[in-house]
Formats: sequence, structure tokens, C-alpha cells
Amino acid sequence: MASLSILDLVRVNEGSGPREALDHARDAAGRAEKLGYTRYWVAEHHNAPGIASAATALAVAHIAAGTKTIRVGAGGVMLPNHAPYIIAEQFGTLAHLHPGRIDLGLGRARD
Repeated sequence: MASLSILDLVRVNEGSGPREALDHARDAAGRAEKLGYTRYWVAEHHNAPGIASAATALAVAHIAAGTKTIRVGAGGVMLPNHAPYIIAEQFGTLAHLHPGRIDLGLGRARD
């Protein structure tokens, strides 16, 4: 069987806010887990009021806390926007809280 993953922008729906978007992502990851998906990725985006995944490590923490087995990760933390050591510490801590379930994708934002 093929390994399936989901990449989520954590979109804020009309009439709701970032909290609802993050809760929806957590619930969607739980449904994906039950359906046999192996990974749930969160994309990092900034300065976009319709996307609630700017603080990627926090979004990953929220989703991982609401699931049990699915791997949860960042589908690209843009290192020019962050101190690399802080990202390493954040995702290292997440890996301690959710052993074997945290993934970290790294990227480079446009200049």
C-alpha cells in the first residue's frame, strides 16, 4: 500500500478565526490518522490573514497533541525567517514530547 500524506495550509474559513483553523487542522489530522495516512504536514506562511500556520512549531504541537500515531511535521520552515538553533530546539522538544512522530522540513524563502 502506498504511503499517503497531507499538506495543510491551515486556512482560516470565512466567519471563523485562527483558533478554529488550528482546531480544524488537528481534527483533520485525527481523521487522516484513522484512514491510515502516515504524515500530516503544516506549511509555513507569514503575513497572510487567511492562513493560521505562521508559528509552525506551535501548529505542529497542537496537531500532535490531538493525535496518537500519525507523523506530524513542518512542510518547510523557512530558515531565513528564523534562528536555526531555535528551530532545532523547538522541533527537538516536540520530538521528545511525541517520540518518532515529528518531522521537520526546511526551506529557503524567496529573497
